[in-house]
Amino acid sequence: MKILITTDLFTTATNGVVTSVKNLWDELKKKGHDVRILTLSEKSHSYREGKVYYIRSASFPIYPDVRMPLSLHHRLIKDLIDWKPDVIHSQCEFFTYFFATYVARHTGAPIVHTFHTMYEQYVGYVIPYEKFGRAAVRVAMKKRLQSAKCVIAPTGKVKDTLKSYGVRPPIAIIPSGISLDQHKLRITPEERREKRRALGIADDEFVLVNLGRLGTEKNIDELIRFYARSHKKHPKLRFLIVGGGPAREELEAQAQELGVAGRVIFAGMVNPAEVQKYYQLGDLFVSASTSETQGLTYIEASANGLPLLCRRDPCLDEILLEGDNGYTYVNYADFAKKLDFILSDGEWREKAARRSEVISARFDKVNFGNAVEKLYRIVIKSKKRRKISK
Repeated sequence: MKILITTDLFTTATNGVVTSVKNLWDELKKKGHDVRILTLSEKSHSYREGKVYYIRSASFPIYPDVRMPLSLHHRLIKDLIDWKPDVIHSQCEFFTYFFATYVARHTGAPIVHTFHTMYEQYVGYVIPYEKFGRAAVRVAMKKRLQSAKCVIAPTGKVKDTLKSYGVRPPIAIIPSGISLDQHKLRITPEERREKRRALGIADDEFVLVNLGRLGTEKNIDELIRFYARSHKKHPKLRFLIVGGGPAREELEAQAQELGVAGRVIFAGMVNPAEVQKYYQLGDLFVSASTSETQGLTYIEASANGLPLLCRRDPCLDEILLEGDNGYTYVNYADFAKKLDFILSDGEWREKAARRSEVISARFDKVNFGNAVEKLYRIVIKSKKRRKISK
C-alpha cells in the first residue's frame, strides 16, 4: 500500500502524538508498505528528507511546539498528489488536516484519522471562558471529522467522547503502541543507586515518579499537594518529576510554598534514549491527569516494572487493573489510604511490578501496526465497493 501520514508534530520534543506516529511508521515500513510523512517544518522553508515532506511554517504561540503552515499549495503537495496514495492517515485535527483533505480530494484516497488529544482540557490556553471553549471544541471536531472515512480512538474513553460530539464516521478503538524493547532494558542496582544519589535520593527513600510534559492540564499541582501532606506521615518519601513544560516554574514555586522544595526533585527534560532509566529510579508511578486519551506514560511505567497510583480515569481501564498492578484514587483520603497500603506491603509491590510488565505487553507496537494495517485494508475495500455500486 501507498500510505500518507499527515501530522502537525513529528520533529518536536517527544510527546504522545510523535511517539505514536514514529512507531506506526516503523511498523508499516517493516511490512513493506510505501509510507510517506507530511508534516510542518521548524524552518521558514519547505523541503524533503527522504520520504518525509516538510512544509514551511511559523510558530503559533497558543501552546508550546504548535506551528502553522506558511504554504498551502506547495509543489511538495503536488508531488504527493502525483504519487497517488491508497490511504491517508491524519494524526492532527488542525493544520495538516487541511493537507489531508486537499490530497484526498485530488486523489480519491480515503482518510483515516486518529484522535489523540482531549482538547476540552486545553481550551484554557486559547479561550478564557471554559464553558464556551468546550462547546466550541465539540462543534469544531464534529465538523472537522466528517470528511474522514473512519476515526481511530485509542481508548473507549475517547470513543465515548467523540460520540458525544456527534461525530458521524465509524469509530474504531485501536490503542497506540509503544516500542517495548527500550523499556525492557534494566539498569543495574549499582547504576540505580548512583543515579539516585546524584539526584540527592538516599538509598532507603521511597520515590514517587511522574514523567511527562509539565502543563497545567496534567494536574501535577495536585500531586505536589498530596505529596506534601503524605510526606508528613512518611518522611522517607520523595517525589521525582521528570520532564519540562510551561508549568514548571509555577510548580517549583508551589513546592517552595508548601515547604517541600528540598524533597521534590525537578529533573527536567532527559534524553529519550535514556527515559527508561528515570522510570526505574522510582518505586511507584503517580499521575493526576484526566486529559489523556490513552496515556503512553502509563504503559511505559508499567513496562519498566512500576506499580501505578493514578487519579481515576476511563483511559486507565486497560492498563491499570485495580489491586493487581496498581490503584486509582478520587480524592486525597483515597490517595493516602492506598499509598499507605503500597508503602506497607513490599510483597504486593513485587507482584504488582511483575503484573505491570505482563499487562504492558498488550501494547507492543507490533500489535498496533497489525491493527492499523487491517483497518486500512477494510477502508480501502469499502471505498472500492462504493465505486462499483455507483
